[in-house]
Amino acid sequence: MNGATLPISVQASLLGLNRSGLYYQPAQHSTEDLYIKQLIDKIYTRHPMYGYRRICWYLNEKEHYLINHKAVLRHMQEMGIQAVYPRQNTSRPEPANKIYPYLLKGLKIDHPDHVWSIDITYIPVKTDWLYLVAIIDWYSRFVLHWQLSDTMEIGFVLDTSHKALKVSRPEIMNSDQGSHFTSPKFTQIFLDAGSRISMDHRGRAYDNIFVERLWRTIKYEDVYPNAYETPREARIGINNYMNFYNHERPHSRLKYRTPEEVYWDR
Repeated sequence: MNGATLPISVQASLLGLNRSGLYYQPAQHSTEDLYIKQLIDKIYTRHPMYGYRRICWYLNEKEHYLINHKAVLRHMQEMGIQAVYPRQNTSRPEPANKIYPYLLKGLKIDHPDHVWSIDITYIPVKTDWLYLVAIIDWYSRFVLHWQLSDTMEIGFVLDTSHKALKVSRPEIMNSDQGSHFTSPKFTQIFLDAGSRISMDHRGRAYDNIFVERLWRTIKYEDVYPNAYETPREARIGINNYMNFYNHERPHSRLKYRTPEEVYWDR
């Protein structure tokens, strides 16, 4: 059909992004604002146990960047990150939402689709930033689905969940206690699929360790070395890297097989 225009929802699906990404207009962020967020992201990725006060100390003493702790806290809240140890955290569940127990303590995870985890991380680019959500299978480290968004609205989390469930279904779905994952809009998707819901102890990202390792791998092997100039470059580059991670990158903990090989070797 010459001259035909695909619906926005179809265009978004083909490009692997949420609908809002097609309307994206660069936000007006100062160079200084972007720079400090990139510094915080690198420190946090290297030291996820650091809270805002210790990151403030690191910036002042190690990076020689003068900033107060209130400004660091504000940046971390905008980035959606927090320290991994239990504390009064900055990403609380909605008070009315149910908190499910942590089901993974002492659990022997010995087959694909036994446990999946989901999380969101901050992705810095030169002119802006994005948020990446991914769902990973604990046993194989296979990433079921991922998506980038220019906002923290829940839509991209729900869309990623639905698309992952087109691949398979987990016995247990694990997450942190952030408002996205305590929302009934999210939990009901997996309950309807027959999965049990598990949530990390508050502020304990190490309960979700395989997702934390995935973020570290993506950032050190792709995001930081490539220093993406624009959100579009980041979307293309990260999409390519995630395919490489699943299908080509050998994993030492998997006896140098790829996540794809282990996931589908039933």
